Amino acid sequence: MQITKLTNRNTMFTTAENAEGDVHMGVIMGKKHNFIIDTGIGGDCAKAMLDFIGNDDKPIVVINTHHDWDHVWGNWVFENCEIVAHRLCHELMDKNFEADMTRAKANGAYNLGEVKKCLPNRLFDDVLGFPEDGITIVHTPGHTPDCICIYDTVDKVLWVGDTCSFDEDGAIYEGDEDDYDGFKHLVDTVKQFDVELCVTGHWPPQKDPIPLLEAELADWD
Repeated sequence: MQITKLTNRNTMFTTAENAEGDVHMGVIMGKKHNFIIDTGIGGDCAKAMLDFIGNDDKPIVVINTHHDWDHVWGNWVFENCEIVAHRLCHELMDKNFEADMTRAKANGAYNLGEVKKCLPNRLFDDVLGFPEDGITIVHTPGHTPDCICIYDTVDKVLWVGDTCSFDEDGAIYEGDEDDYDGFKHLVDTVKQFDVELCVTGHWPPQKDPIPLLEAELADWD
């Protein structure tokens, strides 16, 4: 597990998903809560973040960016904590968990530690905030219907899961290639925030992402 301190409050945890990519998870050390962004590909991923938090006894809030297997397989480690997700995430995870596990194994994906189904237990529809901690969570469907973004207003860090990615050519929308409305909604949502750093689910963090997203959207017009 690679641990990268991004800002004062935000730390990124990276583990190889397979030979071709990584999975990024995160910890935000808030004022009243400690937040865990996704739980990776098994219990060992979740336990690494729990070990990092250590003796800090603030309540833990887990946030699932979406239901895909590589982002939720460690949820069970936090089954007694608040696990936040979009309402559709609960539905899709419950419906697809066993099939996703079978398909992931068949495709050669691996797990780190034990895997058990553990569904989110605090659901929302559009926006959810933890104002005392400076955290805002927004529904941004596209890659999957349940995708969300998490914004840390204190350190100006945006966690986008798999909604988009960035490479040497700029921003990439991870939804359907003809989903202009979904991409525009994502860009308009991100523009509401003063984002200095964007953390994706599988690509390196991107500084100042808004101009790149705007440029890519303009190419779609």
